[in-house]
Amino acid sequence: MRNDASAAEASDGRGEGGVIAVTRALSLMETFEVGESALSLAELSRRSGMHKTTVLRLARTLAQSNYMVQTESGQWRLGPAAGWLGARYQAGFDVNNVVEPALHELVRLSGESASFYVREGDIRACVARVEGPQSVRHHVRIGARLPLDLGAPGRVILAFSGAQGEPYETIRTCGYHLSLGEREPDVSSVAAPVFRTGWHLLGSMCISGPSSRLTRAKLETHAKTVVAAANQLSYALAGGRSPATPPVVSRWHP
Repeated sequence: MRNDASAAEASDGRGEGGVIAVTRALSLMETFEVGESALSLAELSRRSGMHKTTVLRLARTLAQSNYMVQTESGQWRLGPAAGWLGARYQAGFDVNNVVEPALHELVRLSGESASFYVREGDIRACVARVEGPQSVRHHVRIGARLPLDLGAPGRVILAFSGAQGEPYETIRTCGYHLSLGEREPDVSSVAAPVFRTGWHLLGSMCISGPSSRLTRAKLETHAKTVVAAANQLSYALAGGRSPATPPVVSRWHP
């Protein structure tokens, strides 16, 4: 027999992972891809893996707060509240005023696509991205959620969050990390940490591209440029500290 607390959780739709209804509602909104204006109920059901009646109930609930909107044709699209939420999220990282210009400069210096990642629980999220001029490049959409323990940006975040052992000790020593086909077989990247006021870790900046072009030797060459760009962004986020301030200290520990 379940105790009163367990019964309350069941009736409230809660479990060890949180409130199930909230998780499902967020998953429903995440089924939309960049550039898609609206989706049918059947398509939302197929992508989310939820029954149509569940999808309809969630969509109508989200519509009450303008997170989803039903069109005249009966399809569903993301509502203005979702846009405002995303705008407030990006504004918290000064994407338009600080991060994005820094990425543009890194693209100019390296000739490769540049991204900025932050930690969101057990994953890393791409909150800013500037595509490089190369016709063949690695594509990542803003908002993409990727593993922390695969790829240079995630490894850097883990290292400067205090992860123990290798490769994290080495990353803290040199201040950057190279990845050759770690998350995707044909993709290489190099990343460095970005800090906010008080040198608290904010995220990581990286460049990425096809391994055929970004060889280990090429990544080593770009590493200094990425570290310099990450340090410059850290100064800007910390309130305009002088670039003469020493960069990431080796043997860093939390």
